[in-house]
Amino acid sequence: MPTLTLCAKTYRDRQLRQIEPLLRAKLEDLKVNFKVRDATSRGWVRVDLSGEDERVATNFLAKGVGLCSTNLEGLRKFSTAKACITAFGKSRDSSLSLDVGVYEPEVVDATLRLSDLQAQLCDGRKVALNRISQLYGFCDDYPLNVKIMSLDAVQKRVEVMLAETQLGQFSDWTDSLLDRLVVIGSSEDEVAVAVEKMGFVRDVVKIEPLGLLEHAIVCKLGTDAAGLIPRLGRCLPNTVFSVFSPRRLLEFFGEDSNLPALS
Repeated sequence: MPTLTLCAKTYRDRQLRQIEPLLRAKLEDLKVNFKVRDATSRGWVRVDLSGEDERVATNFLAKGVGLCSTNLEGLRKFSTAKACITAFGKSRDSSLSLDVGVYEPEVVDATLRLSDLQAQLCDGRKVALNRISQLYGFCDDYPLNVKIMSLDAVQKRVEVMLAETQLGQFSDWTDSLLDRLVVIGSSEDEVAVAVEKMGFVRDVVKIEPLGLLEHAIVCKLGTDAAGLIPRLGRCLPNTVFSVFSPRRLLEFFGEDSNLPALS
């Protein structure tokens, strides 16, 4: 019975019970025994699979959720991976630290250099890391798709850049001119219930999944995403919110800027 580490995070102990039915629903038509085992020290979900359709289920989870390469040997140069920002408040001025799921035999974070963020997200302008983070809504556990650029197993170093899929997402979000409230640590059902309970249904276009417990609330044109946080926070305690505002980006960089540049 193989144990898989999924690119899906929990943020509180009880959320393992929430994730199991979400995953089970994806595998309901397969002949497979499925069980959520536990979570790693960083919160990545581990599951056990067995049965006739074990291989099919593994491939399905790899495509639909993603599998972590739990050690450096599992990473490949120029491959893409799901990651999340870690230790955001302690990030150096020259780089972001990203958790790419490596924890065996020890945790190894990836580095996303400021110079690469400037090239990919700022049209090459020399913008400080703190300002880039404010503009794009970066925070702890913010999910990102990255491309592995270099690996050093001896020095235990991994360097990454944003993947084209991530740049495409930011580009689409900017072109839409719609604010997005990124919600980290709650299920889609919990987010939907909170939106309805607080009377924000008319202010919201839809809820976009960024992961099993990470979502983006797409606001209608003219709705300020930051204005939703105080009331939604009452329904979603222990949840992290961040704002992606196309207006703020365009005001800072200018409407004729190439944001972000697909490089």
